[in-house]
Amino acid sequence: MSYIHNPGTYPLVYRTVGQQLSHAAKEFGDCEAFVCVEESKRITFGQLKDEADHLAAGFRCLGLEKGDRVGIWAPNVAMWPVVMYAAARAGLILVTLNPAYEVLEMKFCLKKVGIKALVTSENFHQKDYYEKLIEIVPKLSSSDPRRLHCEELPHLTAIVIDSERNFPGTLRLKDVKSLPTPSQIKLIEDQQKDISPDSAFNIQFTSGTTGKPKATLLKHFAFINTGMDVERLGIKNRKICLQVPFFHAFGMSVGLMFSVCRNATIVVPSVHYNPEKSLRAITDEECSVIYGTPTMYVDLVNKQNEMRENLKVEFAVTAGAPCTPQHFREMKEKLGLRNVITSFGMSEYTGLSFSSFPGDVDEEVFHTVGYIQDHIEVKVIDPRGNVVPFGTAGELCVRGYFTMMGYWDDEEKTKEVLSADGWLRTGDQFILQPNGYGKIVGRLKEMIIRGGENIFPREIENFLATCPKINEAYIVGVPDERLGEEMCAFVRLHRGCESFTAQDIRDFCNGKIAHFKIPRYIEIVQEFPKTVSGKIQKFHLQQQFKQKEK
Repeated sequence: MSYIHNPGTYPLVYRTVGQQLSHAAKEFGDCEAFVCVEESKRITFGQLKDEADHLAAGFRCLGLEKGDRVGIWAPNVAMWPVVMYAAARAGLILVTLNPAYEVLEMKFCLKKVGIKALVTSENFHQKDYYEKLIEIVPKLSSSDPRRLHCEELPHLTAIVIDSERNFPGTLRLKDVKSLPTPSQIKLIEDQQKDISPDSAFNIQFTSGTTGKPKATLLKHFAFINTGMDVERLGIKNRKICLQVPFFHAFGMSVGLMFSVCRNATIVVPSVHYNPEKSLRAITDEECSVIYGTPTMYVDLVNKQNEMRENLKVEFAVTAGAPCTPQHFREMKEKLGLRNVITSFGMSEYTGLSFSSFPGDVDEEVFHTVGYIQDHIEVKVIDPRGNVVPFGTAGELCVRGYFTMMGYWDDEEKTKEVLSADGWLRTGDQFILQPNGYGKIVGRLKEMIIRGGENIFPREIENFLATCPKINEAYIVGVPDERLGEEMCAFVRLHRGCESFTAQDIRDFCNGKIAHFKIPRYIEIVQEFPKTVSGKIQKFHLQQQFKQKEK
């Protein structure tokens, strides 16, 4: 039957994220932890600990206490890992926020988990964060930055911006670092023993079928051992070009956490993903490993065809979305790779549940998501909860050290996916093979994976319904060669609004929802295919799209 337990070949480590940083600074403190190429910044493990402790003590000076939530709303900038480890060292819960979030999305997240302090960069893709912050906290410009008060967001007491400029009502990151005394900074190391590996460390937002994001709560113990387990990929002591965003589970646990666990240098080629800058960083920094989503590798291959860089890469690790066999072949050929490693994970369990090995044959890499990770159990069940035979499709369930603690302040949704005995239902239709390798054959949920970004149609549908011109809207995933999937919105307008165009709908979306959630394709229709009971038949919408594309 489709059940496998992989006990692993080494013991789990009972340690916090902050304690692991102490260990890394002691063992290989002079080695480079992060190289941020675009910002021309390099930081060793020893410097990372020193900066993190200054900021952790600074957070304490702002009144943040163990268990408080500190949010980070920024792209891949050098201060990101410093904030991450500062939160861990201070016993805070780090809330990782998509830098593309717009005002309404940020308000929801800030309120949902009661963020007490928010750390941001100045901008994202030429969008000024301070302008958005004024919309979130209307009285920000006239507020005391040490005593921030917002009636709509009562928990929020401080906003910290990584900038040389002074923005009214906010604090500069470097000033927060300078708040504590030497004795307060030293106290951070002394207090590491008081933080439990079983306590919460991170909240990642993941959309749900209700259209509202769910806040996934993850613990120190899960992050540490996910970082340790990535060693099986054979990339210890390597330079890794990390293209994926830090706020994703892939970038945070398999990237930033792995670095501190296994003495790997993370090379960040650019603040915002750019394939040309990635190739130059890989060459100039002599990276032997690349992290990316399938879409990123499509772009790298195309750009390498133009630039013809002298690459010396051995491994490429892909996750975040399915990758076609053709893309795998092109990656190996055009990027000169010795190995391509495929992997599979989700936010609800910190990192990876499956990944291939460096020596796996192409058949295993191209047509599976790899082999079950160490120290976890997996099973595949039918709709009644019974385990199905090997080779039979069903829902993938996982259990182990890495599963989430639950959804923050949402016991009902937690119980839907996480059983009392620890099994997490992933919602993925899966085939488990007797040899421990697995295949994704579909999704029980309606999630669309667009270039590694997880998008749930209901959220977009609910938003489009707020447009006065739109009567109904339904979102389906449609094939896309580069991104894997794109969104197509089928929209029925109110009577009298026939002149409202697809571009008008896009204009309505701009600035209100993240850019990656705006449908690329918009079809205005008169009616929707429905069942007798009135349910929308989305597969018919997908067929309509395919017919039109022919």
